[in-house]
Amino acid sequence: MRKIVILFASTLMVFAAATAQDVNSEHARKTLEIYTRIIEVETAKNLGNVPEVANYLANELIAAGFPAGDVEVLPNGETASLIARYRGDDSSGRAPILLLGHMDVVEARPEDWERPPFKLTKDETYFYARGTIDNKFGVAQLTSTFIRLMKEGFVPNRDLILVFSGDEESGMVTTRQLAYEREDLAEAEFALNSDAGGGDLSVDGKALVYNIQAAEKTYVTWEMTVRNPGGHSSRPRPDNAIYDLANAISKIQAHRFPVRWNPMTLEFFEVTGSQMGGELGDAMVRFARNPEDKTASDRLSVESSYVGTTRTTCVVTMLRAGHAENALPQSATATVNCRIFVGVPAADVLRTLQQVVGNDAIEFEETYEPTESPVSELREDVRAAISEAVQGRYPGVRMIAYMESGGTDGMHFRRAGIPTWAASGIFMNPDEMFAHGLNERVPIKTFYDALDHWTIIIKELTGD
Repeated sequence: MRKIVILFASTLMVFAAATAQDVNSEHARKTLEIYTRIIEVETAKNLGNVPEVANYLANELIAAGFPAGDVEVLPNGETASLIARYRGDDSSGRAPILLLGHMDVVEARPEDWERPPFKLTKDETYFYARGTIDNKFGVAQLTSTFIRLMKEGFVPNRDLILVFSGDEESGMVTTRQLAYEREDLAEAEFALNSDAGGGDLSVDGKALVYNIQAAEKTYVTWEMTVRNPGGHSSRPRPDNAIYDLANAISKIQAHRFPVRWNPMTLEFFEVTGSQMGGELGDAMVRFARNPEDKTASDRLSVESSYVGTTRTTCVVTMLRAGHAENALPQSATATVNCRIFVGVPAADVLRTLQQVVGNDAIEFEETYEPTESPVSELREDVRAAISEAVQGRYPGVRMIAYMESGGTDGMHFRRAGIPTWAASGIFMNPDEMFAHGLNERVPIKTFYDALDHWTIIIKELTGD
């Protein structure tokens, strides 16, 4: 125990020495100010608070010297999006680069959290709050980088455009508007997304790998409903909507979709496993070298951080049933959320679910049309720019493209024909990635270490 305490104290001393200057810089103070301000506005769906964040960010950019005509807040129902153009001198003759993020967050119930979810708090190691990772980290870092570069007098050799959506965590209505309806954005050569990618750290803080998101699984949700005539609760009947639904849910829980892979996912496991080592790392390497190794794939299937890279996954996330405590249920509905491996049609997954359930009376209703998006093959200039930012923090760390198990705005920009790569400035242990969950957090060290991340990338891609 004493050895662990000494090691922890030593780590804190190194961290303090490494970040003291950054913590006190104008850029650090502005980034933290923006981060704190936008986190403390609850921007979950249906609250109508996203426009407050969009207008705040717009005003910060204008105050830093961006022409008001180049900063646009687009209202859309109860939410909004933000577009801000950083004008270049066009000396490269190349199309603009989009820089993506989203201002909304997933709901958080204060009574479930150990800390207030919509107030930025910290301990010796972490910042805590909803959005500390997803995605107010990226929004704050990108916005403050634009402000920093403008104040420095930096002139890019082409236009740079901030594109922040307002409902990425729900309907993606603003995302679709930005990706499919804005001709000025459609001209972009490519997009860089702050909402995914980033580095994996081991438990002891070793950098294992840096991941550049180049593809996303297809996000689709079905509502699975059982209907029944119902009746009085004092007169139970053999068929019951809730019991029948529970039986269907158990079958979905027990079903495992077949293992799938492509060169990108195999490289991901080869590199990550080699760096990680141990029993889990060995399973990754064995899977990479033989994806039909059932022992390896079974081992990965119980790892929430990695199972999605091995196959399609479907999980029940919500339930509603019945109408009175003294009445038999007339309907019962489960929400089934699926993340479908790239290249697999959503219709194939639906047929599988129907076969697994084995009850033709159960209805499946798609909540909205799924977005199937292509892989963005990684370009060397993009890889080199990201590498310059990452290697300065963790020299020698391996960089690989990967497929995202979750979903981001990037899927729509890819589908619109704009190659998109996600390259967050976050480095952390993937087992501590509580985005969408309780007590979401990000390492304080990561926050300050990432301050130069986007500056370096932008200057590498658009500097002289």
